[in-house]
Amino acid sequence: MPYERNNIQALSAYTPGEQPQSTQRVIKLNTNENPYPPIEPVMEAIRALPAESLRKYPSPAAMNFRKIAAQVHEVSPDQIIATNGGDELLRLAISVFCEPRTSQSSRGGIGVVEPSYSLYPVLAAAHDTSVTSVPLNADYSLPDDLEQKMLAAGVNVLLLVNPHAPSGALIPLRRLDRIASQLQGKAVLLIDEAYVDFATQDCLPLVQKSSGLDNVLLLRTMSKGYSLAGLRFGYGIGSANLIAAMDKARDSYNTDALSQVAAAAALDYRHLAAHSWAKVIQQRERMTSELSRRKWHVFPSQSNFILVIPPPKPDGESASRRGTGTETALSGDAKTPTAKTIYEYLKAHNILVRYFDHEGLRDKLRITIGTPEENDAVLAALDELHS
Repeated sequence: MPYERNNIQALSAYTPGEQPQSTQRVIKLNTNENPYPPIEPVMEAIRALPAESLRKYPSPAAMNFRKIAAQVHEVSPDQIIATNGGDELLRLAISVFCEPRTSQSSRGGIGVVEPSYSLYPVLAAAHDTSVTSVPLNADYSLPDDLEQKMLAAGVNVLLLVNPHAPSGALIPLRRLDRIASQLQGKAVLLIDEAYVDFATQDCLPLVQKSSGLDNVLLLRTMSKGYSLAGLRFGYGIGSANLIAAMDKARDSYNTDALSQVAAAAALDYRHLAAHSWAKVIQQRERMTSELSRRKWHVFPSQSNFILVIPPPKPDGESASRRGTGTETALSGDAKTPTAKTIYEYLKAHNILVRYFDHEGLRDKLRITIGTPEENDAVLAALDELHS
């Protein structure tokens, strides 16, 4: 007989982007990693870590990192929490602020938009809390009545990734301010800023004490902008009361000595990391232009990836309304490959991009922005396919 709880037995686990299995060189553009290496001060900090630091337990609350992050973001250290990747922050927020489901009520769970980061409902299911899902507009913008629907459902945490994944769309700050204001006193607004380093706007004004808001939590990660996905270090920025609540439920010594010094160096020298952000943005604009010229539909992105729809049928009849999420099935016609067959073709040529077998996304591909050489290889492979 199974020993796990019923909700865990029924749980469908999160599916991460596939890892290369080939011994050949693979161009990996499916998990939104930064194509450039970490900055040298990070590597120096890692090399300088004395053996004594590994023998002893690290700072339980990563206090040095918290002080640096507070200075960088112009908040106080008690507004920062360090976590084992951004995913631990998500798990903490759900377990701390959401009620497990009961036979009497399903209120008190999380609110999400669809599509979004597919880990959110997985974490909710593991905590056995309810999920309220609201579809986005055709252009991936938020519906006007989002906050009203979330309040009516009684959610305790609304999770919004901004820039949005998988589209790369950016939610205006004034819209998020309005949502937070309407949720204040009733629910936490968690804004997942995993891709913020590639965007023109961040949400820091919402966590400044002058904002008057006490229910906004920002998720930050060292994985994307700082090229440290293998380090597994993230952090949250929010009002001191939110941080204190999560700090009580945080694992003891949840971040290790090596990751703490590396993350601190990354933030300390963020002006060097910003060079890679500029190169990614430049290549994002280039890929948008090149694919648009080839008749692909490219959704506007402020992230380090682009969401795209392959070209329409040669006779000009589009099998999918651009931006509506309406799916297409072009199987059987070699001249009009589907998103899935293009994904498979690129994979056969040692290029990994992301295909989502989900409602509203089956006619689309998400392509992480790579180096100029990697992007050249993608374009050349697509040109060969469509020739």
